[in-house]
Amino acid sequence: DEADTVERHGELTIVVGADSVEKLVGAKLDFNSAGLVMTNPNTPLPPQARRPDMPEPDLSSPIAKQLVAILEEQINPSLASHGGRADLVAIEDGSAYLRLSGGCQGCGMAAATLSQGIEVAIMEAIPEIERIIDVTDHASGSNPYFEAAKK
Repeated sequence: DEADTVERHGELTIVVGADSVEKLVGAKLDFNSAGLVMTNPNTPLPPQARRPDMPEPDLSSPIAKQLVAILEEQINPSLASHGGRADLVAIEDGSAYLRLSGGCQGCGMAAATLSQGIEVAIMEAIPEIERIIDVTDHASGSNPYFEAAKK
């Protein structure tokens, strides 16, 4: 589309849809040992944070219960070895909103853990979940397992 933004960095071409440009202002794309990682200061807020007048999200649906079970039985035991955990905040329109805490909050490897571990496990088990959104305030992490790189 002509309205899209195209950036070229060596052999890497990045195309950002016109409707996503504003959402990616300040985002950084980095290639490191974890692979291609994007950090975006504009992480969308969970549904109830966008609309404070709404009641707490209903996490009693079968999908929410299944997702919580995956977190508690598969994901959190692994994260606990690093002093961390993941919690379901909300599910809306095929998106699961997760908050990482403990050693995961502010961890330099949190994006890789989320995309290569948590997201894969959840989306393989629950096809109705199409997207995992991290709503963690990583800047407030006080004891991350891996310190984020200082630049």
